[in-house]
Amino acid sequence: MSSRVRITEYLDVDLDREMWCCHVCERDLIGARENYKRGCLVYERDPKEIYPPIFEGNPQVTLTTADGYGVFVEFYCPGCGTMVENELLPPGYPPTHDIELDLDALKARHQVEATEPALSASR
Repeated sequence: MSSRVRITEYLDVDLDREMWCCHVCERDLIGARENYKRGCLVYERDPKEIYPPIFEGNPQVTLTTADGYGVFVEFYCPGCGTMVENELLPPGYPPTHDIELDLDALKARHQVEATEPALSASR
């Protein structure tokens, strides 16, 4: 029985080893009690690269943030290059810690789910 649990589209957690892992290539990223983003490759992008001006010749009309108010930060798996997450942050702001798992409760739940089929089959 696998101890890997899918958390997001591109992130799994290995409960036995307490590691964040890429769902695509299965590479270990960082310990599961840490912010998974610290185990990723990071690329900061100017929002104007993502949201160019809406009207040609008028750079004032855009869907992006005002100059100096934000950068897009993209987090990639160092093994396969899959973009795991992205966020818009103020310049110099640390990555958000958006997922914090209760690993002990998740392990207990996973153990119960693993033993339930055996209990019901023996009845």
